[in-house]
Amino acid sequence: MILDVDGLRFSYNSHAVLEDIRFSVGPGELLAILGPNGAGKTTLLKCLNGILKPGGGCVRVEGGDLFRLASREAARRVGYVPQQSEAARLTVFDAVLLGRKPHLGWKVTSRDLTMVDAALKRFGLDELALRFIDELSGGELQKVAVARALVQEPRLLLLDEPTSSLDLKNQVGIMTMIRRVVTEHEVAAVMTMHDLNTALRFSDSFLLLKNGAIYDCGSAETMTAESIQAVYGLPVTIQTINGQPVVVPDIS
Repeated sequence: MILDVDGLRFSYNSHAVLEDIRFSVGPGELLAILGPNGAGKTTLLKCLNGILKPGGGCVRVEGGDLFRLASREAARRVGYVPQQSEAARLTVFDAVLLGRKPHLGWKVTSRDLTMVDAALKRFGLDELALRFIDELSGGELQKVAVARALVQEPRLLLLDEPTSSLDLKNQVGIMTMIRRVVTEHEVAAVMTMHDLNTALRFSDSFLLLKNGAIYDCGSAETMTAESIQAVYGLPVTIQTINGQPVVVPDIS
């Protein structure tokens, strides 16, 4: 396994937000963290990245305790894409190049430049390479954030609502790209998401959070109408369209 989470707990002051979280993610696996607002999804992701320090439990990335790794080593193992990236007076090229920082020595190498060029082309950003990122649309900025995380060459990729600011075409495009990178490079990926149907289409496994605890975790078989209703408090049916399961709310 690339990621192992064992008994993770987190509280804000005395308020418990996460309790006894346990799961693992292997190479080539994309896990979706699902649940209603306030369930603890983003808090869990920040604990996995070391932004927040849990009150208990352990997060191991390729066998190393995340909270005992040197910051440079942790950055080599874990890439993070926040829900909203801050725009700054950097060009698109330089912003993506920053993803190479954990690997840089005294100077930028030809390999670093080649990787950035490839990432820009992969996400259709090559024509925007010299544009400043504070001039980009929200969707373009999100693509830059994902490209930067990927050139970091992490073994674990963490994504907080990676499609939240994208239109339908770009949602499909960026999730297709993430799916391909996870599979081809055999990295582990964990993403939070509100869109159950996008999660079902692109993810291998699912973690359902309810009130800061795991309601269920596993493959697509865990995504039943009963589980979704229990977690979200809304009756649904699951239909199959073109071989793809689709969650349909029962609002009649």
